[in-house]
Amino acid sequence: MHHVRRPAAARAVLRAAVAAACATAALLAAGPVRAAGAPVAPRLVVEIPGPEQGGDAGSGHARVPARAAGPAGTGARLSEAERAADGEVAKLVDNGPTADRLDVVVIGDGYTAAELAKFHADAEAKWAEVTAVEPYATYRNLFNVWTVDAVSRESGVSGDPDRAAVRDTALGAYFWCEEIERLLCIDQPKVDSYVAKAPEADLVLVLANSAKYGGAGYNEPSATLGYEGISTASADNAKSGQVAIHETGHSLGKLADEYFYPGVPDYEKYTGPEPAESNSSTLSADRMAARRAKWYRWLGEPSPDGGTVGAYEGGGYFVTGLNRPTDNSLMRVLGKPFNLPGVEAMIAGFHQHANTVTPLTPTDRTLRTRHTAKAAVPRLTGSDGRQLVVRWYLDGRELRRLAGRTEVTVAELRLPDHRSHTLSVTAEDRTPSVRDPEIARTLRSTVAWTVRR
Repeated sequence: MHHVRRPAAARAVLRAAVAAACATAALLAAGPVRAAGAPVAPRLVVEIPGPEQGGDAGSGHARVPARAAGPAGTGARLSEAERAADGEVAKLVDNGPTADRLDVVVIGDGYTAAELAKFHADAEAKWAEVTAVEPYATYRNLFNVWTVDAVSRESGVSGDPDRAAVRDTALGAYFWCEEIERLLCIDQPKVDSYVAKAPEADLVLVLANSAKYGGAGYNEPSATLGYEGISTASADNAKSGQVAIHETGHSLGKLADEYFYPGVPDYEKYTGPEPAESNSSTLSADRMAARRAKWYRWLGEPSPDGGTVGAYEGGGYFVTGLNRPTDNSLMRVLGKPFNLPGVEAMIAGFHQHANTVTPLTPTDRTLRTRHTAKAAVPRLTGSDGRQLVVRWYLDGRELRRLAGRTEVTVAELRLPDHRSHTLSVTAEDRTPSVRDPEIARTLRSTVAWTVRR
């Protein structure tokens, strides 16, 4: 296994960063940090992307200000034309009603009013990059993507090309956050003010108008707006897009980081309890199989990221004491796929926010003989051609002759009497990428109508 050695100064920085990661819950519970005699200064725990040169997906965590702590902009007011464009919402990808889809909101920073067309093109290109990665590739039709125009007075963001650069931007995005060049922070209250303009965001992506490598993962769910997290990325840097996808592993899949830090004394050996995350364990493969725990159902299977699923030592920032499912998944190395347990967790996260069936015929009125019950079922786009399984039921009894259809007339139900009956349709995802029965039970949706002759 290849270990990257770091100089003493770098190890000191990592020690502090990883300590913050392991204490995230405590830090958040403790609330804002207050200097003597100073006003409250709320801070957030964010993930630091790994260095541009190298494969590490992350470099631990840092506590950053909720409000932009980088160089302040000029504060110049927008012109009347700029104000007219600011905050405009558009649906980049429309796959159905917000209530039934996982809604991604993309906001740009450092785009002037004249550059909004570039922002829309950048958002489309970045989403294409995300949906090239499984399981996004198979489940892309479960997502809606919205853009919210944030008009900046100046093009680009602070800290690009160097730390002396100052830009007056809508979201206050800046590199050199907490003295880390690649850490791309934002003013979260400003971001939230734009997110609030879009319908019910589940995930937020902030694109900086920059080609400089960088990003950040704000992976705490929003208590007020409901989204699972914010990923920041440079629009014109392909590798920073991989950082954003990695961050969704945390926000949507609730996955642990699988990287670790050799040479950092406090993180050579983990001695704590069994982690909650599905891809991190203190158990060896044999003990995992014996206890039927964690990813035991995948042990020995070939994984998309290479090799076979086992219990590989190192993960969750610790060199020993914690195991990960595979050697090099996206939760450890940029540019790699999710491993099999990671894919399962991501699919579970997708279905938590998306329904697999949407009624096209209203369900709040009784359908009679002349009516038709119609439903929309998203198509899967995986290379295996697999689709959702659609089944119809009358009063709980399956009508096998109607399997696979998305519309049924009441007349063809052959209702036996004039009483009211319940017609329902279920769309179920029977993906082989999910082996946990508890997750499998969440991969179906049902809608129902009252029908009568």
